[in-house]
Amino acid sequence: MTRFEVWAPEKAVRLHIDGTDREMERGDDGWWRADVPEAGHGTDYAYLLSDHDGPLPDPRSAWQPGGVHGPSRVYDHSAFGWTDGAWTGRRLPGSVLYELHVGTFTAEGTFDAAVERLDHLVELGVDLVELLPVGSFNGEYNWGYDGVCWFAPHEAYGGPDGLKRFVDAAHGKGLGVVLDVVYNHFGPSGAYAPMFAPYLSAAGANPWGDSVNLDGPLSDEVRRYIIDSALGWLRDYHVDGLRLDAVHALVDHGAVNLLEELALEVEGLSTHLNRPLSLIAESDLNDPRLITPREAGGYGLPAQWDDDVHHALHALLTGERQGYYGDFGSLECLETVLTGAFFHAGTWSSFRRRRHGRPVDRARTPGHRFVAYLQNHDQIGNRATGDRLSATLSPGLLKVGATLLFTSPFTPMLFMGEEWAAGSPWQFFTSHPEPELAAAVRNGRRREFAAHGWAEAEVPDPQDPATYLRSKLDWSEREKPGHAELLDLHKRLIALRRDRADLSDPRLDRVELWYGDRHLVMRRGDCAVAANLAGVPQTVSLRAAPRSVLLATGPGVVLQRDRVDLPPETAVVVAFR
Repeated sequence: MTRFEVWAPEKAVRLHIDGTDREMERGDDGWWRADVPEAGHGTDYAYLLSDHDGPLPDPRSAWQPGGVHGPSRVYDHSAFGWTDGAWTGRRLPGSVLYELHVGTFTAEGTFDAAVERLDHLVELGVDLVELLPVGSFNGEYNWGYDGVCWFAPHEAYGGPDGLKRFVDAAHGKGLGVVLDVVYNHFGPSGAYAPMFAPYLSAAGANPWGDSVNLDGPLSDEVRRYIIDSALGWLRDYHVDGLRLDAVHALVDHGAVNLLEELALEVEGLSTHLNRPLSLIAESDLNDPRLITPREAGGYGLPAQWDDDVHHALHALLTGERQGYYGDFGSLECLETVLTGAFFHAGTWSSFRRRRHGRPVDRARTPGHRFVAYLQNHDQIGNRATGDRLSATLSPGLLKVGATLLFTSPFTPMLFMGEEWAAGSPWQFFTSHPEPELAAAVRNGRRREFAAHGWAEAEVPDPQDPATYLRSKLDWSEREKPGHAELLDLHKRLIALRRDRADLSDPRLDRVELWYGDRHLVMRRGDCAVAANLAGVPQTVSLRAAPRSVLLATGPGVVLQRDRVDLPPETAVVVAFR
């Protein structure tokens, strides 16, 4: 028997199943319910609203085999045969993350095809695989941030069983899985949940759509909808953590913020499952309260992405200063973020034209609560042509950047293919079947970049299948000259970080930096990282005599008592004892 339940507090609902319509009973809580003895795993169904013609999918559907506009299908989570019973989880502190998009990670673009590449990630040394959003979205392929079914894995990727096979296989190889989830808006097509109940706020919109109703009338069930979605991924799919997209777009004026409520619920589930579960916020606020423990008045999230670290490294390495890079790029700026996590910490932001951020308590806040990166899906894909750093930087500077990232006090993250300097771009792509929506996305993208001086012809058409196809990784590159060297460096950096406790030490107040003309030294306990970003050789003071070289990004590094001779665009990690 299957119980069908749907929340529609202000409308009448009937169940459409096996070609017939069935009455449902309304409870005082606004939920409509019906028990169907003959329904079970694999049964298709939909709902009929009193004010709408035609069947609609379940807002809490776990399976959308025909896409977001089709009927829902009953899914029995107990039917899957898990083999990860011995899995004890992965803690975020001390881990290395690897962000990937299922559709472009392999030629096939499925969960099962991604399983075939897990050995590469094991050999690389990563601990947690972070999947871009996999909730069902309109069309066949998309970044995933236009999801409309917050409980159902995208069918083109492999659906619910496909995601479970991926997680099960990852756990079997010692890899945890983090899932990117989007709770700040619904995508532009297939969002039927708001037709059932007030899931959207009357207060306004964010850059991606109408805001979600978190604090208005009848918002308690909307909050529950989000929390149940999050718990479902962690519990039913055995996922080890969630990356919460753009939490600054979650408008919540309640006394208990949704993020704090979610952190409490996830902590309870983690206790019950007896394995660590992580919540990682993406936030534009530079507000350490997100990751401050609840006992100290914060929301208690384990971590957040840190764009300031990215901006500081990117602007320093590339020399770019347009847009939000305007305040970044100096060695002084790099010192600020490597020792304090945020550059804008109550300071003037020329991009925002106001003060921005709040200082981090360096003595009390561990660096592992900040996820840092040289590249990610946003910082590549939101460039007009989706060009990676490998299209801009020399191999030497790519190696210097990687060395600085993996010897920092933060939790490092790679974007798929970065480890071998992938030559493929990662562009913005969609596959909306509706001509009007497709044209709106295409024209909007071109207008956006025209305002920044890009010619229309230079901006790839998001709807062109070629844009999606050229964004897929070319796995044959890994063995080619140049690419293989960078891959080897990443393996050595990750192994060194794991071998030397000083290089993963998260204490921000223990990081010391000094620098000169296009060179710097970062002292990390009994280790130091010296980097020459210039195109000419430089001699750099280490302020103490090192005992040995642990890693060099290229040949020609020479130690001289308390100094080191560095060839152009080279970094070295040394040990003092």
